[in-house]
Amino acid sequence: MLSGKNILIGITGGIAAYKICELIRMYKKSGANVKIVVTPNALNFVTKLTLQTLSQNNVAMEQFEITDYKPEHISYADEADIFVIAPATANTISKIANGIADNLLTSIALAFKKPIVIAPAMNCNMWSNPFVQENLKKLESHSYIIVPPESGFLACGTTGEGRLAELSKIYDKTVEVLNNNKKILSGKKIVVTAGGTVEDIDPVRFISNYSSGKMGTAIADYANQLGAETVLITTKDVQKNYKTVKVKSALEMQTALTEEFDTADYIFMSAAVADFRVKEFNPQKTKKTAEDTITLELVKNPDILQNLCNKKISETPVIIGFCAETENLIENAKTKIQKKGCDFIVANDVSRKDIGFSSDENEVYIIDKNLEVKKIEKQSKAKIAEEIIKEVYEKSRNICTHK
Repeated sequence: MLSGKNILIGITGGIAAYKICELIRMYKKSGANVKIVVTPNALNFVTKLTLQTLSQNNVAMEQFEITDYKPEHISYADEADIFVIAPATANTISKIANGIADNLLTSIALAFKKPIVIAPAMNCNMWSNPFVQENLKKLESHSYIIVPPESGFLACGTTGEGRLAELSKIYDKTVEVLNNNKKILSGKKIVVTAGGTVEDIDPVRFISNYSSGKMGTAIADYANQLGAETVLITTKDVQKNYKTVKVKSALEMQTALTEEFDTADYIFMSAAVADFRVKEFNPQKTKKTAEDTITLELVKNPDILQNLCNKKISETPVIIGFCAETENLIENAKTKIQKKGCDFIVANDVSRKDIGFSSDENEVYIIDKNLEVKKIEKQSKAKIAEEIIKEVYEKSRNICTHK
């Protein structure tokens, strides 16, 4: 998604500077050309050699190094498509907001006419300082894009707001800004299911699974970035700037999907739906008895994916099933797509501890109706979501026309 883009990263003197090494790798893996400018204090936290090796470009710091008779701050400002300042200290934020250019980074910021993303990181007391907040509001009023810090344990030993935002959020914001004119899913409606359904036994016990909902949520997030009308049907508590529907059981999820089906262009069935539920819910807590065993009578839940595929009377909606397996991954996935009749199936191995349930990373295989298999190597679920949507869109866009 960042192929051919020129990203300039500005690193200031905060402890979170070391985290930016991974952000550089994320940008590079997406095809971007990355250049870096640092304040002198930033090099107290991360070395110049490390940054040069990861970015494959020289790292700039001095204010008046001139190349080809062009001041360096103007050169960097002209070449980059976006300027991402992370971590941004209170000092640097305040300088930029008040027009102070006493180092190369702040000079570039003042000369930069394209989008600037600022990801602050600092002590919680500094973050809440009214002057810092006023300066941030001033920057936002002039179209600077702020990726706010998060709450957590800080390097100073306290807990509070000021921790650098998750790198995936900074990355996603960069993609969103740079692809603002590439809303390839504009006019499309995408419905995504996420999380593991919960089937109650009694008021205090239930049957469920380990699904975290992260994969489905990442797909919905990226679809929204690409301009789709997005609906996330999830068993998890989430707050998004698009429509979310909170459900609990398989039957509730089926009802929510039925309501969205007729107007959907794509349906991503990434939720882990329980195959069974108890036949009779006990309205009172089930008491322990002298018996060493207990018998629960289970009945099958509806096969939501199968029912949706059977309901299709045209080529839309494009339905993407998901397949979590512990053995014979490809064979089982091929059997499932043929049995269910969906357009694509995404398979992953949940027996691996480094991917799948609860992990922030995944590795999947995408299989289409012709049983062609594409492997997506292990990476973050945000990146996997991009690859899934890209593959599905490229193979189906000719048939998925606007209703």
